[in-house]
Amino acid sequence: MVDENKIDLIGQKFGRLIIVKYIEKYRYLCQCDCGNKKIIRIYDLKSGHTKSCGCLNVEKIIHRSIKHGHQRNRKATKIYNVWAAIIQRCTNANDKHYKNYGGRGITICKRWRKFENFNEDMGKGWKRGLTIERKNNEKGYYPDNCEWVTQKEQNRNRRNNLLITCFGKTKLLIKWSEETGIPYGTLRRRIFEHYWSIEKALTMPVKKYKKRAKIR
Repeated sequence: MVDENKIDLIGQKFGRLIIVKYIEKYRYLCQCDCGNKKIIRIYDLKSGHTKSCGCLNVEKIIHRSIKHGHQRNRKATKIYNVWAAIIQRCTNANDKHYKNYGGRGITICKRWRKFENFNEDMGKGWKRGLTIERKNNEKGYYPDNCEWVTQKEQNRNRRNNLLITCFGKTKLLIKWSEETGIPYGTLRRRIFEHYWSIEKALTMPVKKYKKRAKIR
């Protein structure tokens, strides 16, 4: 049965969602204020059950948790910011890091959806200069899979986990860097940020830029 009001509903706003297109059987494509798009049933929109693409729930989680004393001079504490960043990249499809975390199945456990639980499990081991590290990069954020490490240790672990196959050989990316003479950071950006083919990333020479003469 076709929704007789489908044309009249286009452009209407429910919460953070604007209806942009009729799909089928009372389902509509909606655009959220955050920019994300999602197909939602008209019943859920009109009843108020769904008010956003999901970003509103993330904000509510963060807002509730910041009331637990983790503010200094009206700013969230460092450990709180660590937790909030995990929530964003694992649950918010509009976050720039989502594709490398939630988008590939990396989740945060139910217990850690509440900041006070995360702080109880991880707060005592944290100190300035440490970052959170997943022991198994293919698994999510939960107590047994996370630890605090220095940035240097995290960079080393990442280097030791990146296996790249090309020309019939599989090697660590750091080894490819050493053999080709192309800086490790350049190779990583080419492959994982700019999505070059492996062969192109390993064979394209690095451009050398001449320093401009200083004008006196």
